[in-house]
Amino acid sequence: MGADQHLDWQKAAASALDWWREAGVETLVDEAPRDWFRAAEAPALAPSSARPPTAQPAAMPANLREFEAWRIGEAAPDSGWSTSIAPQGAAGSGLMVLVDMPEREDASTGQLVSGEAGRLLDRMLAAVGRDRQSIYLASLAVARPVSGQIAAEAHDRLAEIVLHQIALVLPKRLLLLGNAASRAVLGANAAGARQTLHVLNHAGGESGVVASFHPRLLLERPAYKAEAWKDLLMVIGGINQ
Repeated sequence: MGADQHLDWQKAAASALDWWREAGVETLVDEAPRDWFRAAEAPALAPSSARPPTAQPAAMPANLREFEAWRIGEAAPDSGWSTSIAPQGAAGSGLMVLVDMPEREDASTGQLVSGEAGRLLDRMLAAVGRDRQSIYLASLAVARPVSGQIAAEAHDRLAEIVLHQIALVLPKRLLLLGNAASRAVLGANAAGARQTLHVLNHAGGESGVVASFHPRLLLERPAYKAEAWKDLLMVIGGINQ
């Protein structure tokens, strides 16, 4: 009658699979025929997620007067934040004071550290025989961010700029008021960097650096004023040497 009617098809299929497995065929590839000798096609390249190279910032002026004009100009990274407030005072005074940013009132007064914080700063300077005309007062950011805080992504560039500025001023003593200013120059918050006279080296010399509290914090925590007084004494102690 032709084919064996008593053939066990399950055993036959298993036997065939065993034979192919012994021959090294272990994976079902495709139901359609395939030309295994055809050259492989190059895989399609996925769109690159890497950022395009960013333009390098232009070199900063090497002259202090030119730098100050550049610092409040359109090329400055913080120029679009709000009204820019220029550094003030006497660059040759030997004492540079650095704060984080202009106060809210500074846009209307046109000077750094206005309002109640400014009045406290004036009293602090007077206590060591100084005033705004006998210091060089500058800020890490020349314009106040809307949030009132310098974003982390902007901090490194502003720190690079202010270090260049300090090298142009070459103060004998540099007083850093607040955490942002202290991190930019010393890489640490004011509380951790206090009570030490740090040395900042420049191509043309070095500056003694003291970190202290911002007048804003002293208004909120008057008990810290005694510690701030110690910092001021450290600043003024060797400034005339």
